[in-house]
Amino acid sequence: MEYILSPCYSHTMQITVQLPDDLAQHPNPGREALESLAIEGYRAGTLSHFQASQVLGLSRFEFDGFLKERHIDDHAYDVEDLDEDRETLRELQAEKLLCVGWTTS
Repeated sequence: MEYILSPCYSHTMQITVQLPDDLAQHPNPGREALESLAIEGYRAGTLSHFQASQVLGLSRFEFDGFLKERHIDDHAYDVEDLDEDRETLRELQAEKLLCVGWTTS
């Protein structure tokens, strides 16, 4: 089974993977293997969001949808992240390092 990784890179690498017969009988075993590589690389942090999306030939938003369809939310932005961002915003405003406000022109 061969798959070529090339969506947005000028250099490509061809990878050959030998799959057991039972897996090779799946409808699209190459794509399944590639998706697993991207998912596990992203979960482990060895692939960034961008890199994993590029491996699959997806945009950022398409990759988010791909993860959501598979109920993969390991790195999803959650309420805790929002609270941390709000606290950081307050600290920056208190130190007068960031001015947030509305202007009319």
